[in-house]
Amino acid sequence: MELIKAIQERKSFRAFTSDPIPRETIQEILKLVSQAPSAINLQPWEFVVVAGEEKERLSRRLIKAYKEKQISCGPGNVKPMPKTVTQRAAKTLEMMNPFFEEMKVDPNQFINEGSYNFYGAPVAILICLDDSFPKARLVDIGLVLGYLLLVAHEHGLGTCPIGLITAYEDEIKELLNIPENKMVVIGVALGYPDLKSPINRFKSPREEVGKLIRWID
Repeated sequence: MELIKAIQERKSFRAFTSDPIPRETIQEILKLVSQAPSAINLQPWEFVVVAGEEKERLSRRLIKAYKEKQISCGPGNVKPMPKTVTQRAAKTLEMMNPFFEEMKVDPNQFINEGSYNFYGAPVAILICLDDSFPKARLVDIGLVLGYLLLVAHEHGLGTCPIGLITAYEDEIKELLNIPENKMVVIGVALGYPDLKSPINRFKSPREEVGKLIRWID
C-alpha cells in the first residue's frame, strides 16, 4: 500500500530549498488532511499558513525573541521522565552529531535557531485550537498533525513538526493577528527538502515494537 510506504519513508527534514509551494498544492494537502478523525466530528483544528515575506518576518521575530529570552528545545516534562525515554533522546542526539560536525555547526544553535526559522522552509503551517476546548481535544490536533506529515510526504514535500515556537506564542499572535482565544499548539515547516544538506541524510531510529506493547490476553 502507498500508505505503508509513506509511513516507512517519512522523516523530519531540517534543511529546505527556497522553492515556493503553489497555493493550490497547499490547499489540496489541507483538504485531505481535514479528513482526519475527531471526537464527535468537532474538527477543532484551524490552520494558519504563513508564506513569503510574512514567513520571513515571523522567523526574524522568533529568532529575535529567542536571543533575548533563550528558551531552548526540550521535552517540557514536569517531572523526571522514564530512563528508557531519556535514553532514546540521548541516542538520537548522539547519532546526529556526525552530521553537525560535517556541517561545522553548533548543535544547540542549529536546533534552536533552526526551529525558530522553520529550518528555512518557505512555508510554516500553524495548527491552532480554540481555548473553549478542553485539553482532551489536543488528541485531535495530534491526529490531524499525523495526517499532515503523511499527506505532505505523498506530495513530494518535506516537513518538520516544531513545538518550540509555542514558547513565544504571544509574539506569534501579535505578528499574525491571531485572536487571543486561539491557542497555537504546534507549527510545521513545509517545503522541498534540500537533499544536498548532510542533516537530511539523518533519520531517527525507532524502538523495537515488542518493548512498547503490553499484551493482556
